[in-house]
Amino acid sequence: MNAKVIALCLLPFAAHAQGFAGLGSDAEGFAVPTPAPVFDFPRDHGAHPDYRIEWWYVTANMTGPDGTDYGLQWTLFRSALAPTDGENWQSPQLWMGHAAVTTPEDHFVTERLARGGIGQAGVTAGPFAAWIDDWALIGSGFDTLTMTATGPDFAYEVDLTARGPLVFHGEDGYSVKSAAGQASYYYSQPNYALSGVLSLPEGEVPVTGTAWLDREWSSQPLSESQTGWDWFSLSFDTGDKLMGFLLRQSDGSSYSSATWIGADGTVTPYADGAFSARPLKRSEVAGRDIPTEWQVTLPERDVDVSVRAINTDAWMDVSVPYWEGPVRITGSHAGRGYLEMTGYE
Repeated sequence: MNAKVIALCLLPFAAHAQGFAGLGSDAEGFAVPTPAPVFDFPRDHGAHPDYRIEWWYVTANMTGPDGTDYGLQWTLFRSALAPTDGENWQSPQLWMGHAAVTTPEDHFVTERLARGGIGQAGVTAGPFAAWIDDWALIGSGFDTLTMTATGPDFAYEVDLTARGPLVFHGEDGYSVKSAAGQASYYYSQPNYALSGVLSLPEGEVPVTGTAWLDREWSSQPLSESQTGWDWFSLSFDTGDKLMGFLLRQSDGSSYSSATWIGADGTVTPYADGAFSARPLKRSEVAGRDIPTEWQVTLPERDVDVSVRAINTDAWMDVSVPYWEGPVRITGSHAGRGYLEMTGYE
C-alpha cells in the first residue's frame, strides 16, 4: 500500500466526514469511552485497538546555549479501519507520525505513514516503546523516555525525565468534548525535564527544557458540528500549569474545557465556560488567516495572559494540515507553552 493510499485510509470515514477530519462521525461498532474510567498501568500506556483513534503526543519548550527558544513535537497517531487487531497485512490498524522542530526563524516538519501488523509501527506497554520506522519514544515506563526522530533537514535525540505524577483531565480522565456528550479518555505527563541535541542545517544544538506528553483515545471524540479546536498547554514560571481547549462549532460558538495543575500537585478540572481564549492578532500562514496571538483567561485562577507564537509560520504541512508551535506567555502570569490549532481553511 503506497503512502498516498495509507494517508487516505488513516481517516477511513473521511468520505462521510462529520466534524473536523471526520472525528465527529458515528463510532460504527467501535468501543466508546464511558464515565468513571479505571485505568490500568502500564497497560493503558499501550494501544487500544478496539477504539478508532488514539495518539501519543509530545511537545517541548527548549533553550539553546545562547538563549534561543526552540520547540519540538513528536506524535504517533493510530487509526483503525475496524475494531479488531490482526497479524501481518490483515491488521486494520494504520499509523501516522508527525515530527517537527520550530526555531524563531524556521519550522521543520515531516510525516511518516505505516500499516499495522508488519512491525513498521506500533506501541508496546511494558517496557514502553512507541515507534514508526526509525522514530522512537522508548523507556522502561513513562518516567524516563528517550525520543528520536529524523527528517529531511532536521533530527533530534532527547531524554525525558518525569518530575511529577500523571494528570487526568475532565472527570478522572473522562474528558467531555461537546454539549452532546462526545468524550475521550485523556491523561498527560506535563512535567518532564528534557535534555538532548537538535540537528539543524546550521549544525548541532544542545538543548534543555521541559516537555508535555498527552495520551488520548476515543472513537467519536467530536460532535458532527465541531469544525476544529484551539488547544493550549501553558507552563507558568510559578510552577503552575494550565491545559485548556476550545472546540469551535459551525454556528460560531465554542465548547471549552480546562485543567489547572498547581505547583503543589493539586489538579482542578474546569467545565465548559470557565476557560476562554480570544484571538488578539492574526497572521497569513500557508494562505490561511491564523490567530497567532491570543488572550487566555481563567478567572477562577486570576489568569489573564497573552499567548504569542514564537514563530507564526509553524504550519504542519501534512496529510491533515494544522498549526502547532511554541508560545511565550505574558500578563498576569509569565512562562512558555504550546499551541495547536486545527480546522482553519
